[in-house]
Amino acid sequence: MAKLEGSKVVVIGGASGVGFAVAVAAMEAGAEVVVGSSQTPRIEAAAAKLGRGARGQTVDVKDEASVAAFFEAAGPFDHLVFTAGDWGHMFGPTRDLDVEASKARMEVRFWGAARAAKYATRKIAQDGSITLTGGMLAHRPRRGAPLTTASAHTTEGLAMGLARDLAPIRVNAVCL
Repeated sequence: MAKLEGSKVVVIGGASGVGFAVAVAAMEAGAEVVVGSSQTPRIEAAAAKLGRGARGQTVDVKDEASVAAFFEAAGPFDHLVFTAGDWGHMFGPTRDLDVEASKARMEVRFWGAARAAKYATRKIAQDGSITLTGGMLAHRPRRGAPLTTASAHTTEGLAMGLARDLAPIRVNAVCL
């Protein structure tokens, strides 16, 4: 029997990159997969590429009503993986940073993850898990990335707080 046989895995940010790879691995381990992303054509293409046992749903993690509707449509599930991110304006020398644009980017990475956790708790199995993805810059800062470093730290802090609050649901942050 496959390791995830009979379970359902929800991957927000699953249309490409790490999220898509997680969806592929979950399916290979026997799980039913729901992939979510903000871009409908990309999520439909990802679900088609994943094939049978996968379905795609559009979700805008910046919009609480969209997140609520996504989890309502997803139904009961066992594991959530949140890989969505939007880093665009968060790199560059401190003197040139566009702070307002960078604040908007936190809507996906931090507040989107918080919204996802909020609504996931209404559908996730009590022995389930939530995995958030952050970045190595939290532990290895580099020039030109102070806001990205801070954002990676917020992901880890959110995971620690959620782990305490949602136990026995397991919550982890993975550095990429």
